[in-house]
Amino acid sequence: MTTAIPKDNHQPPTALPLSFDNRVAIVTGAGGGLGRLHALELARRGARVVVNDIGGASDGTGGSAGPAQTVVEEIAKLGSEAVADTNSVATTEGGAGIVNTALEAFGTVDIVINNAGILRDKSFHKLDDEQLHSVLAVHLQGAFNVTRPAFIHMREQGYGRIVCTTSNAGLLGNFGQSHYSAAKMGLVGLTNTLAIEGAKHNIKANCIAPMATTRMTEAIFSGDIGDTMNPALVAPVVCFLAHEQCPVSGEVYSAAGGSVARFFIGLTDGYRNPNLTVEDVAANLEKIRDETGYKVLNDALQEVRMTYEKIRDAS
Repeated sequence: MTTAIPKDNHQPPTALPLSFDNRVAIVTGAGGGLGRLHALELARRGARVVVNDIGGASDGTGGSAGPAQTVVEEIAKLGSEAVADTNSVATTEGGAGIVNTALEAFGTVDIVINNAGILRDKSFHKLDDEQLHSVLAVHLQGAFNVTRPAFIHMREQGYGRIVCTTSNAGLLGNFGQSHYSAAKMGLVGLTNTLAIEGAKHNIKANCIAPMATTRMTEAIFSGDIGDTMNPALVAPVVCFLAHEQCPVSGEVYSAAGGSVARFFIGLTDGYRNPNLTVEDVAANLEKIRDETGYKVLNDALQEVRMTYEKIRDAS
């Protein structure tokens, strides 16, 4: 039995509010943009929040405690608790420091939202080492640096929720963003493995692929498109994925202007020949690429088992 999806502009059925009472959340890059909105929504629903932000420019340069502290003050006005943290996610020490801030202030960490990011766009043939490594350090290594110490604590307490911020640029590619795209797709692989390794410890991990008009995207989204991509409409999806009632793990969700959809990787039925040649591949490319009857797999081993069974049955 399927549940009808409400039509656009219609309100969904009324449900009990989802609370984050007694939960502690870390939100990186929360001094502005999407991270700030995630932090505020979590706090509004009862979470205690570590607001992490170095207070730099969109390219990661500079730094100030002001943005993180401002969000902490906003949260205080909501009647919730928060602490500011200015450690950089780009170093192992910084990631550990962020988690330590949560443990020292609140005694635990239940939720990690890896939102911190920078943009240093450059076409691939002009990309230099500094641009490459700085983007990888914040987006991809940054998620490792924060999540590793948090994951250890989550395993011990038998509970955790992790939300990583990927991008359609990572899932689909985008001109001038090879390093950003590689980092963002890397986060999908990280999330999938965290979902597998965390399952028996009640740790769930998912990805959000947001499209929103923020400081980082204002040059990309403009006019009517920019007006549609309200960043406040991403936070509800992130907060649901961070909630204890979230039933899914290892999945990627697009969120844009109130639209929510799932991204996934599918495997076609393909073509099999125990004596496969280069010419066979060329002659059967259409069948190999045929998306009819594709499968969405749960992990790498499932593909191994499924492919073995197909080869065995065909022989």
